[in-house]
Amino acid sequence: MKTKAVIYARVSSVNDRQDTTRQIEDLKRYALLQDIEIVRIFQEHISGAKKIEERQVLAECLEYCTEKGVDYLLLSELSRLGRSTLQVLRSLDILHDAKVSVYIQNLGLYTLQPNGEANPIASIMVTVLAEMANIERANIQYRLNSGRANYIAKGGKLGRKAGSIKTEERKKEEYRETIALLKKGYSVRNIAKLQGIGVSTVQRVKNQFIRI
Repeated sequence: MKTKAVIYARVSSVNDRQDTTRQIEDLKRYALLQDIEIVRIFQEHISGAKKIEERQVLAECLEYCTEKGVDYLLLSELSRLGRSTLQVLRSLDILHDAKVSVYIQNLGLYTLQPNGEANPIASIMVTVLAEMANIERANIQYRLNSGRANYIAKGGKLGRKAGSIKTEERKKEEYRETIALLKKGYSVRNIAKLQGIGVSTVQRVKNQFIRI
């Protein structure tokens, strides 16, 4: 029987600067080479620092894997599961209890051995890497807070500059063609491809200007 797998891809940015395409395509190629059937793909734009309960797509992914008899969950790298050590280990516990092995592509490791037992090498690396990511996140937050404090101490003011927020009329003019295509019934994804802009941008325009 062909082994079945789910792909989970995540990027932190909720705007158009990042997308999950590269992660998904790389994992698809790997699955094809290994004769693994991809039965579902989950992707989301959210910070890895969020708890599982706050990450709806990840929660749905874990539930699907544990209930549908999936063999593998494929990730491009460990940080896709999260940047908190406890959150990563919690996700792995949920999957391992259901005998779902996690493949981490950038490490070339499966978290379970073929017999269903934990891979000891993967267990060590997962714990160490998750903790390193957690420390790095704390360091980044410290540097941001420190820089913000110094800026304020020197008289700087936080927040948007006056006039930096686009008015509705300005947005309507800027996305005139996008609005026209939406009114003609084109899908959000097709408009994004046609205009070379992000799907999330088109969706925001639709939500603001297209009345259903």
